[in-house]
Amino acid sequence: MISRAIPTINTSRLTLRALGPQDFSRFAEIWTMQDVVRYIGGASRSKAASWGAFLRNAGQWQITGFGQWGIEERGTKRLIGQVGFFHGCRELGEDFDVGPEAGWILTPDVHGQGYGMEATSAAHEWFDRVITGPLVCQLAPENQASAQLSAHLGYVPLRLTTFEGHPSQLMIRQKPPQPK
Repeated sequence: MISRAIPTINTSRLTLRALGPQDFSRFAEIWTMQDVVRYIGGASRSKAASWGAFLRNAGQWQITGFGQWGIEERGTKRLIGQVGFFHGCRELGEDFDVGPEAGWILTPDVHGQGYGMEATSAAHEWFDRVITGPLVCQLAPENQASAQLSAHLGYVPLRLTTFEGHPSQLMIRQKPPQPK
């Protein structure tokens, strides 16, 4: 039996923490929000699909030693998104399948407050200390906020492709960005 502890990461305004059974209702609610899924296939998830994703996340931590954290707003203790890493087994080519894939989402009511930068920076700092190695991510080409965020994190364009019928910009991060 594999049992791995999921680390908790605190930033000035956020706590990145393990998702537990008490979080599922909010997790499923978040994945029905149109502004959350707009650039991730465009369709809300059913409760059953959210349950599968919720369980896959728990399995990622147990099998790979990394996964996605729930993003909790420290002042309110509200779950406002998720951030982290996973193996998606997307079969998008050897150049993309080279390493774990990073992903992040936030509820629309906290967009534009810098939470995305805060959460993804903390998650990537953890990855660079504990796991290391290349990372990939994919973005909808029109998602300017995520494009800017990924560039800040050190990702560079790999190539354009189509994934599940939608245009997708594949990105790669060979190593952390160097301090300026």
